[in-house]
Amino acid sequence: MDAHSLIFDFWLRMKTNNFRLAAELLAEEYVCYWPMSNEVIRGKENFIAVNEFYPSDGIWRFDVQDIIAEGERVVSDVIITDGKVKARVISFHTVRNGKIVQQKEFWPEEYEPPEWRRKWSDRT
Repeated sequence: MDAHSLIFDFWLRMKTNNFRLAAELLAEEYVCYWPMSNEVIRGKENFIAVNEFYPSDGIWRFDVQDIIAEGERVVSDVIITDGKVKARVISFHTVRNGKIVQQKEFWPEEYEPPEWRRKWSDRT
């Protein structure tokens, strides 16, 4: 499976909310970095636990906006919601031997554009 297909499959598995199923695509030495909160998640079991115990208001839905792959590096842009919380995650994945060995994820928060800039931009 090529790197693009692997990450697409990862997000398909995340859509099931069966995080053990998604973790099957992670390498034994898997590491996830969350730079915005200065956290590191090491290993499949911690990945599963963080996702299973994350407080939610129902099942998580994942809407893949874009996936760009070049060699073993893949970037994905995904909108995630449980119906109450809505978030966007930009993930930088490293893939080797058909497994995800590393992810670096950024969870930017939406904000209103500043008033001074509105005459030059449109809202999406």
